[in-house]
Amino acid sequence: MMTVRSKATRPLIIRILALSGQVLILSGLLLILSGCQFSWPWTKKIDLTRATPDGLYQQGGAYYQDGSFKKSVEVFQRLKEEYPLSKFAIMAELGIADSHFSDKEWPDAELAYTDFLNLHPTNENLPYVLYQLGLCHFNQITTIDRDQSETFKALREFERLNARFPNSKFAFLAEKMIRDCKKILGEQEFYVGEFYFNIKKYRAALRRFEKVARDYPNVGLDYKVSYYLIETKRRLAERGADKKTEAKDDLPIQSPEMPIQPPPVRRIP
Repeated sequence: MMTVRSKATRPLIIRILALSGQVLILSGLLLILSGCQFSWPWTKKIDLTRATPDGLYQQGGAYYQDGSFKKSVEVFQRLKEEYPLSKFAIMAELGIADSHFSDKEWPDAELAYTDFLNLHPTNENLPYVLYQLGLCHFNQITTIDRDQSETFKALREFERLNARFPNSKFAFLAEKMIRDCKKILGEQEFYVGEFYFNIKKYRAALRRFEKVARDYPNVGLDYKVSYYLIETKRRLAERGADKKTEAKDDLPIQSPEMPIQPPPVRRIP
């Protein structure tokens, strides 16, 4: 005779499994009904690409695109240190410089671009690096009444780019920046010249105006410099004429009532 085993007499493990299955089914139904997204831990894929040079470079680029420049610097720096021989390490060096530049950290960007220039003197990206290096200096230029050291440095980098890579597209962009730098330098010289002109130091003013006309032509200053040159020379000429007149007026005039004294005669002993 076949006997029927009651639920109470089933092995404990079977009862636990059955109960677990009911709980799992119930949990799944609740998640579906509630609209929640759920995934089992073992179904998650672990992204191992971030530990590779390519993966780190992509991660740094993603941070850069999001505007998280400090994070992009950290990732690019990690790539440089962990994979110094990878082709992505050189790209990471540019990534560090560009991140500093986009974050307006001009001195740090300048240092990074200079290091790249010195470490990779034949790299194909040198025209871009020279252009960016010039912009680092240009972005630190202040008003024309201040020191213009950064203007001279920017001009030097843009002219170096034109001399070394005249056919580069960045050389074309550098042409405009060279003109802008020269205009700033010319404006400063004119500013000083006008100051001397206003306090009637015409010779000092003339030297400044002549330097602007000689060193910074065709940058938008020619008309007013020409006017001040003519006016300064006219006033100098007037002053010279006045001095001659004053010198004549200062000569002693002998009264007509007084007899003219002859020159003393030297007696022979």
